Amino acid sequence: MNRSERIPVLVVSGLLLLYIFLIATSSLPVITGIIFSVSPLLVVWLAYNVVRFGNSVKELKDGDEWGYADKSRDEPGMV
Repeated sequence: MNRSERIPVLVVSGLLLLYIFLIATSSLPVITGIIFSVSPLLVVWLAYNVVRFGNSVKELKDGDEWGYADKSRDEPGMV
């Protein structure tokens, strides 16, 4: 995971954990409401960065039949 993906994942995950903690302890309802209100934008930001900057696999060339990046065609058990 590169830096462009890591920052949104860490921020959104941290806010989720903070939100769960605040809900469980019933403290700071204003901050809980703010996190809840902003969460759709944060999820869109997270999804955009993961899709845009995520690792992509190589494209198949003409005539290629094998497209699995994590398995070799010559590996035992593969057809």
